[in-house]
Amino acid sequence: MEYIKLTNGVKVPLLGYGVFMVSPEECERCVSDALKVGYRLIDTAQAYANEEGVGRAWRKSGIPRNELFLVTKVWISNSGEEKAAASIAESLRKLDTDYIDLLLIHQAYGDVFGTWRAMEKAYKVGKVRAIGVSNFQAGRFFDFAHFVDVEPMVNQLQCNALAQQNDIQPILQETDTKTMAWGPLGGQGVDGIVESELLAKIGQKYGKSAAQVALRWLTQRDIVAIPKSSHAERMQENFDIFDFTLTQEDMDKIATMNQEDAGFVKFTDPEFVKYLIENYG
Repeated sequence: MEYIKLTNGVKVPLLGYGVFMVSPEECERCVSDALKVGYRLIDTAQAYANEEGVGRAWRKSGIPRNELFLVTKVWISNSGEEKAAASIAESLRKLDTDYIDLLLIHQAYGDVFGTWRAMEKAYKVGKVRAIGVSNFQAGRFFDFAHFVDVEPMVNQLQCNALAQQNDIQPILQETDTKTMAWGPLGGQGVDGIVESELLAKIGQKYGKSAAQVALRWLTQRDIVAIPKSSHAERMQENFDIFDFTLTQEDMDKIATMNQEDAGFVKFTDPEFVKYLIENYG
């Protein structure tokens, strides 16, 4: 495994396992399989309704807690200082842990500043090792980061070969905020990564698949990738990416695949924001 360091010195594995849209019933089995393969970063969220499955899986694995990196997110319905604090306590209970390694604000709407105050307090007392945000686009991130005491350490974004998140990087670099990529192999409006002829051709040189090349391209940019699969053999394939290094020529070719730099989900669209507020606010 390779790692990056956050601004507070916390080490984060560059490859993890995500459980978005994994049913509560399947989550324990999937996370158990992922841990057996070797994943140590597990990404979940309050909105996924499967934190308890993650908690059961890591407890049964026998892996020491300090060898794991657990990530969860505060959902918009829990925004605001009081509700966020209560939801953090509930996430700790469901994950069956004394601390969360990385806690994120899931969406850039609702009382995000109140939520952040609750997260800062949890961070300062050791209930959380690092804090950040998710789906904060460039302008929203810039505004937010300049009006908080503890600057976000991570911004989790839709990031992959077709949505490369290049434009936001100078903004994130101002606060040394790291990027975590959800949907690194597609989904949520993105098709064509694992079937890409370009990625497959590059992979032939290394004996790797298009998916492995796509993940390696991210991790070589120091972007944390959290692919999801319910199949153990695919989990293993996604994990086996640290025994080769893409050349700069390869990296440059993949850079030409960029289609929607800020992602295919329009988080700033008024209709999307209205949907979030009306259904979860």
